[in-house]
Amino acid sequence: MSTFEVDAKGMQCPGPIVEVFKTMNKAKPGDLINDEVTDFGFKVDIKVWCKKTCNELVSIAENGNVIKATLNKA
Repeated sequence: MSTFEVDAKGMQCPGPIVEVFKTMNKAKPGDLINDEVTDFGFKVDIKVWCKKTCNELVSIAENGNVIKATLNKA
C-alpha cells in the first residue's frame, strides 16, 4: 500500500478535485491519498466525488483554513 500527498492549497474549484483525480489515476486499490485544500467547497465536492467514483472518504477535517481529507482508492 502506498500513500500519496496532494497539496491543493490556494486552488479554487475545480482545481482540487482535478488534482485528486490525477493522483487517483496513479494509485492502486488500497492506496491512501492525503489532500490538503483551502477551498471550503471541497468538503461537499469530495463527498460527492467519492460516492460517484466508489472511492472511500476515510476522514475529513478542518484545521484552521485548511481542509485535510484522506481517501482510500477502491
